[in-house]
Amino acid sequence: MVSDAGVFWLQTDPAEGCNTLWYLSDQGPVRLGPEGLGIRSRVNGYGGGALAATGNGVFVVGDDQQIRFIGLSDRTCTRLTDDPEAAFGGLVADTVRQRVLAVREFDGQQQLVAVSLDDELRVLHSGQDFYSAPAVSADGGDVAWTSWQLPDMPWVRSQLWTANFAEDGSFDQCSTWPTPKEASTQQPVFDGNRLWVLSDIGGWWQPWHLDTTVDEGQWHACQSPDLDHANAPWQLGESHHCPLGDGAWARVHYRNGTGELWLAPSPGDEGTRIARNFSDFRYLRTSGGYFYCIARSATRLDAVLEIDPQTGQARVVAGGEEPMPDLRVSLPLDIEVPALSHGEQPIHGFYYTPKQASSEMPPLILVAHGGPTSAAYPVFNPQVQYWCQRGFAVAEVNYRGSSGFGRDFRLALEGRWGVADVEDMGRAADHLASVGLVDGHRVFIQGRSSGGYTALMAMIRSRKFAAGASIFGVTDPLRLRAMTHRFESGYLDWLLGSPDTHPERWHERTPLYHADRIAGPMIFFQGGQDQVVVPEQTRAMIHAMKAAGRAPELHWFEQEGHGFRHQANQAGMLEWMFSFYRKHSRKANEQAENLS
Repeated sequence: MVSDAGVFWLQTDPAEGCNTLWYLSDQGPVRLGPEGLGIRSRVNGYGGGALAATGNGVFVVGDDQQIRFIGLSDRTCTRLTDDPEAAFGGLVADTVRQRVLAVREFDGQQQLVAVSLDDELRVLHSGQDFYSAPAVSADGGDVAWTSWQLPDMPWVRSQLWTANFAEDGSFDQCSTWPTPKEASTQQPVFDGNRLWVLSDIGGWWQPWHLDTTVDEGQWHACQSPDLDHANAPWQLGESHHCPLGDGAWARVHYRNGTGELWLAPSPGDEGTRIARNFSDFRYLRTSGGYFYCIARSATRLDAVLEIDPQTGQARVVAGGEEPMPDLRVSLPLDIEVPALSHGEQPIHGFYYTPKQASSEMPPLILVAHGGPTSAAYPVFNPQVQYWCQRGFAVAEVNYRGSSGFGRDFRLALEGRWGVADVEDMGRAADHLASVGLVDGHRVFIQGRSSGGYTALMAMIRSRKFAAGASIFGVTDPLRLRAMTHRFESGYLDWLLGSPDTHPERWHERTPLYHADRIAGPMIFFQGGQDQVVVPEQTRAMIHAMKAAGRAPELHWFEQEGHGFRHQANQAGMLEWMFSFYRKHSRKANEQAENLS
């Protein structure tokens, strides 16, 4: 996040288990805010947009979900909201009026609000089920935002809105602008007074200019490659494109799962790819003649980059350290699994070679990413490196439904969750074995959240996996539908179809009902405070497997939520999984030898 005062970012402190605020001073990175202040939004369950910078300080959302202002000159931290029933996120500074715009979530509804430095909270817009982070024009006269209604998710269908600011700071002349066809629209941004968005009207998230001076608006496509220029908006406040002035732009392209950063001298010019040592880019912002972003790499920790738009030269100003200076990092290799039929897209992913020398083909850990409308990226992942250093190959697969491969591929999972994703994971395992990269008898499958569901369904539907791991994975979609948070309350119906019209489909694709069909070993990990995949999901699955005569292994972390944040628990999970995989790798080897 940037302002006239400089560059600000959040940094995860593993020892404290929270996000802390940092500022790029003349002497280098400096931590801001009082000790113990964790910064994190929980709007929609996944947060985003937890800070917004102004010329004299930073608005942040604390772990208690309240907005604070941290002054740069006196370093004071002032709490601006006292709304314990609400959560705030998607912060955007309104510097003209010395306040912050935010999404407020409370009592099953959302609003766009403004919070001033004197603690005044003003509701700017309401009536929509969900709101994204708004964008304010440079002169402070115009604002744009997107919204969506249940049962849609924002990557299926969303609306673009604009308004003017009245003299008292309220919204005036609110208008919604329908897209020429059903589409997802995200990340509105002003280049002067021209409004740009990323929309998949043409089948990919690409830049479009909306001319609001014409009745009903005119949508103009910007000439750009047929690639997604953004990922699925699970979090608020993402930014994958940034105007640089005089018609120049910085934009992200996702090509087969890899993020590329491009500088374009004009909206219709593809331009030049820069920062090639990095493979994912987020939060593009401009300040003081440079632009900044968070960049990720396969060989470094996340970095804050400062980029000269005139030359394309990138400089790391924070982060970017070598994570394993004494060990060789296993680099991701692109894999492409051929399409099943003409007209379908192939399946892409990333393969990591084990670092322990061996004369035999290595065992494989096949990873199903969460979401499932998310993606795997070729960036440094300490858990992947943990397995590679211990003799395992790892493959992360972007199965059908993943983002970054266009609208049709992303929506291909509609009604087919637990089938299409499982088929693609199996095809990836077969492909890697057929080309001689892994031992097909020692393939393990694991996943987190919805990836855990995919792993469980794979263990039910196939016998090709030696064992599986569910990390706070979904085991009972119907029960989850009744208990999950509001953001995903309509998502399961999209993934499986309505349970009223497709009851047989829900039964067939509920792991809990088919525990007796899991012939291979399973290991489970669950946080006791998980509010997304509630703990009862895992408890019930363990009980069902034991009732079916199975012996699942369970590791419980009472103080963890949806995603383990404490170092000791992360390390413990890896150690237990390694012991589990090593034991069953040996058994699979013995069984293969006996068969031969």
